[in-house]
Amino acid sequence: MEERTLSGTPAAAGSNAWGHIDPGNLAFDIDGVVANTMRLFLDIVRDNYGINHIRLEDITSYNLEDCLDLDPEVLLGGIRILLQGDYPHTLHPMSGSRRVLARMARTVPRLLFVTARPNRAYIAGWLQDLLALPEAAIEVVATGSFEAKTDVLREAGVQYFVEDRLETCFLLAEANLTPIVYRQPWNRQPHPFKEVGGWDEIEALLRFTPGD
Repeated sequence: MEERTLSGTPAAAGSNAWGHIDPGNLAFDIDGVVANTMRLFLDIVRDNYGINHIRLEDITSYNLEDCLDLDPEVLLGGIRILLQGDYPHTLHPMSGSRRVLARMARTVPRLLFVTARPNRAYIAGWLQDLLALPEAAIEVVATGSFEAKTDVLREAGVQYFVEDRLETCFLLAEANLTPIVYRQPWNRQPHPFKEVGGWDEIEALLRFTPGD
């Protein structure tokens, strides 16, 4: 697949353009990027509904009903429990996310997270606990829809966004924003965007000064 530069044009062979994003010009989705939310969903349906045969690799679509043969009551119940935070399980961070975000926080006035969740309270509290940063250093915007993310990023003046939902990445690109796909089993369809497979790869995209 053709590599793209920061401007969206094809990159020249050996180009290192992707290593120079200003940390203040990058924002993040939360679920599937910072938080290992699908793993938590599997824990919830296992312990609440006795469903223990599903693997993370089986989730090949962001729309779970398209890829999981589950009773709608189980599917919707699991999602409801997850969104409400009403479970005894742990929502784990993606490996390396805490370290890289803490490094970014030393260089920018605030970290921006934009989620399509309808309510920010639970996930904002989770992030606050994860990063142990002052409240003013973290901004969480819950849009309630995937489509509304573009307006939030434009208002914030942020060009780059790490996202695991491929459909949202296309919406961002149409709005002249630059999506970065966080590689997951549910976004393996063809696309023209930059991909990262973990937080070490996100860190490699960023421009830090010595000592950051």
